[in-house]
Amino acid sequence: MADAPEKIPSLPADYAPPKVWTWESPSGGQFASTNRPIAGPTHDKALPVGTHPLQLYSLGTPNGQKVSIMLEELLAAGHSGAEYDAWYIDIMEGDQFGSGFVELNPNSKIPALLDRSNPDKPQRIFESGAILLYLAEKFDAFLPKDPAARTEALSWLFWQMGSAPFLGGGFGHFYVYAPVKIQYAIDRYAMETKRQYDVLDRHLADHRYVAGEDYSIADMAIFPWYGAVALGQGYAGASEFLGLPDYRNVMRWTEEVGSRPAVQRGRRVNRKPENDPDFIRERHSSADLD
Repeated sequence: MADAPEKIPSLPADYAPPKVWTWESPSGGQFASTNRPIAGPTHDKALPVGTHPLQLYSLGTPNGQKVSIMLEELLAAGHSGAEYDAWYIDIMEGDQFGSGFVELNPNSKIPALLDRSNPDKPQRIFESGAILLYLAEKFDAFLPKDPAARTEALSWLFWQMGSAPFLGGGFGHFYVYAPVKIQYAIDRYAMETKRQYDVLDRHLADHRYVAGEDYSIADMAIFPWYGAVALGQGYAGASEFLGLPDYRNVMRWTEEVGSRPAVQRGRRVNRKPENDPDFIRERHSSADLD
C-alpha cells in the first residue's frame, strides 16, 4: 500500500486554498490599500499640469527614480527640452486610482509621463522602461547608436524590468513588509536575488557600465534597484543579509553611478522632505533642487 503523501504545512495552520479564490479581505500587509483585483479608477480626480512639455506623475520609489534620473541626466547633458514638472503621486492615499492618472496609465502604477510637446496630440507613456526608451529616442541620448551596442543596452534594460520584481515584490516584500516571516518565501527569493546579483557581478567584471563602456539607460534602470539595495538604502539589513558587499564589481559600478550629480538629483525627486530635508515632493524647475 502506497504511503499517503506528506502533508505540507500551512500558514495559518488551518489554511487550505479554495477551489475558487475570492477577494474577501485586503491583503499585502502595510500595502493592502494599494492592492485590489480589479482595474479602473475609484474616483474622479484630474491631474495637475505645469508649464513644461514633460509632465511626470510619480513617486520616488526605485521605479520612479529611473525617470527622474534620466530627465536630470538629459538636462545635465544640455538638453533644455527635457525640463519637466514632477508631481507627487501618493500611492498610499490611492492617487494612482484617480481618473486622471488611470487615463495616463490604465495599470495604475507609477511612473507615468505625459509629453505635451505637440499640444494637439499629447503622448502618454507608462512603464518605466518604456519611458526611458521613449526619452532616449526623443533626445537621441544615452542609448548607443551602433545596432549591436543598442541591442545590448536594451537587453539589459529588459533584464531589469523582468528581474526586479523578484528583488522587490518577492524578496523585499517577504523580508520586510509581509505581516509574518515565512522562511520558505524569504529563502526562495533570497536565492533568486543573489543569483541576479551574481549575473550582474560577472558581467560587470568585464564592463565599466552595464551596456559596455558608455553610460546608458540600462544603468539608469538597474541602479535604483540593485545599487540602492547594495548600498544599504533599500530593505533595512538586506545588504548584510544577502552579503552584497562581496559582489565587488557591482559595488564598484554602484559607487561610480551613484556619484553622478544627475543621479543624486534625480533620486531626491517626488520624495517626502520629512524623511530627509534634501527630498522634494514636487519639482518644477532646476532651482527646486539647487
